[in-house]
Amino acid sequence: MPTTTRMTQTQITEAVCHTYTQAGVQLVLIDEIHRLNPRTTAGAQTADLIKDLTERLPATFVYAGINVTDTPLFTGTRGAQLAGRATLIDCGPLPARHGQHQPFRNVITDIENNLDLQHHKPGTLPRHTPYLHRRTAGRIGSLTRLIRQAAITAITAITDGTERITKASLDAIRLDHLAEQHNRPTRTR
Repeated sequence: MPTTTRMTQTQITEAVCHTYTQAGVQLVLIDEIHRLNPRTTAGAQTADLIKDLTERLPATFVYAGINVTDTPLFTGTRGAQLAGRATLIDCGPLPARHGQHQPFRNVITDIENNLDLQHHKPGTLPRHTPYLHRRTAGRIGSLTRLIRQAAITAITAITDGTERITKASLDAIRLDHLAEQHNRPTRTR
């Protein structure tokens, strides 16, 4: 997209809209939308830009964020304008099962297939699906952090031929606070 250093916000918006329309963009995904605060100057400018783009582009806009209803995102005048253009879809943790499907296991399999560990036996991680779901509370971010850290730990064992992920190696890794709180055993009295 051709730009110059002296372009105004309006000119940049025009160029973006023209480029997106010419390219046939049908989906615009904006991640980390919970960080947008329309009460700040930069946040207000960004909210105005998003509003302008949604009005001018023949595309579906998907905003992804965490606890967006607990942020200033949909409050005030600008927030109300965004809220009036959005449908909130609450996406909780990924379920272990959904009918006959096992979406969490499928994610684990996909992650495992992308591991580059010489001595890791394929199929090991999917066998631990119930444990991994319980341990991460079904949260993909917690799962990927857990497997990434286990892979890093396994790589350090490359010299002794134990470059693999096991349940014991997964147990040894501390996760984010939310996952650890969820996985903590409850006391019975």
